[in-house]
Amino acid sequence: MAEQQDNPQFSVQLSLVEGYKFLVDFGDMGQLFSDEPAPLGLGEGPNPARLLAASVANCLAASLMFAIRKFKEDPGKVSAEVTGTLERQQGRWRIALINVSLQLGNSVDAIPHLERALAQFEDFCVVTQSVRQGIKVQVEVLDNAGQSLSATVAS
Repeated sequence: MAEQQDNPQFSVQLSLVEGYKFLVDFGDMGQLFSDEPAPLGLGEGPNPARLLAASVANCLAASLMFAIRKFKEDPGKVSAEVTGTLERQQGRWRIALINVSLQLGNSVDAIPHLERALAQFEDFCVVTQSVRQGIKVQVEVLDNAGQSLSATVAS
């Protein structure tokens, strides 16, 4: 989802704490620590790859809710699971695939316009559409019983 402001810029500050641990400051939105896993860091926070994966999944979940709520319908308590796949590309580790599974909290029957929402929700996601320019992103939406409703295959 796009930033809800006149000037579509944002700022995040990082400062090194020690080793590979950074304090990530979102200003009025709070702070968190990021760190690389051992042996490079101490794993005292999510590493940048996990933060990216969380950003993609969060944006998709919010976009799905937005698309459903446009029709004044309730998606229920939406949840997401995201996995990333690393592979060596030209001798360096790169994120090759992000796989996101979104699960609706309400049944399909409770969301009459779900098919229309599913056809458009990914286009609302600024993060996913930006990331897709360099990383494959697969998306699946599940109903509240875990049945697949739609899937976008990475290309």
